[in-house]
Amino acid sequence: MNYHDKKFKMVSNSYNGEVSTDIIFHYHQVGHMIHCTYSGGYILLGHLIGRVENDFSINLNYHQINVRNEISTGICHSMPEILPNGKIRIHEKWQWTSGDLSEGVSILEEI
Repeated sequence: MNYHDKKFKMVSNSYNGEVSTDIIFHYHQVGHMIHCTYSGGYILLGHLIGRVENDFSINLNYHQINVRNEISTGICHSMPEILPNGKIRIHEKWQWTSGDLSEGVSILEEI
């Protein structure tokens, strides 16, 4: 499995997340290194950077700036699932490292 040049859309997110279904995530992978840019909805710009593990899970850090010009940061562990149509669904467990330090879960699907 390789995430390079794949695009994902948010399917669901916890109440305390800022990311909405309007956002597109564009992933790039080189070896085990992965990074992503995203924007849309209330997010002006966001970045992910991390490592793809041998089981294809992803450990990453993220930062983003929203429409109120607030910068937020966090960490995330993502587990992939291959759907019957061959597309990837990503199950994320994340936590803010800024603000209230709360945790959440979200699901992304390849478009």
